[in-house]
Amino acid sequence: VQLQASGGGLVQTGGSLRLSCAASGRTIPAYHMGWFRQAPGKEREFVAVITRSGNNTYYAYSVKGRFTISRDNAKNTVYLQMNSLKPEDTAVYYCARDPNPLRVGFRAREYDLWGQGTLVTVSS
Repeated sequence: VQLQASGGGLVQTGGSLRLSCAASGRTIPAYHMGWFRQAPGKEREFVAVITRSGNNTYYAYSVKGRFTISRDNAKNTVYLQMNSLKPEDTAVYYCARDPNPLRVGFRAREYDLWGQGTLVTVSS
């Protein structure tokens, strides 16, 4: 099973991007799925997570109100819609699978399967 993230690119401040995360196998519907990001020289940080039903979403304070996580279990895909982008959003964005259905994870070490990352660059 692999996760494939896509949709990154170069955008100006205030612009929008939509990231996608597709799984090679039927893995996404059974799991909570998260997005993380890592800027140069910084640790990987939590961005957003969506429960496996899609009924609950959680966001980092820095992106709340600007980013929206969603999922289409029929398409085995998770999305991250990013609006009002800022230069500080520049990072490699990773999707990841949380193996524990009994709680929602907010730390990278709680996730067991990662996509390869997609670079988002926001110019000022």
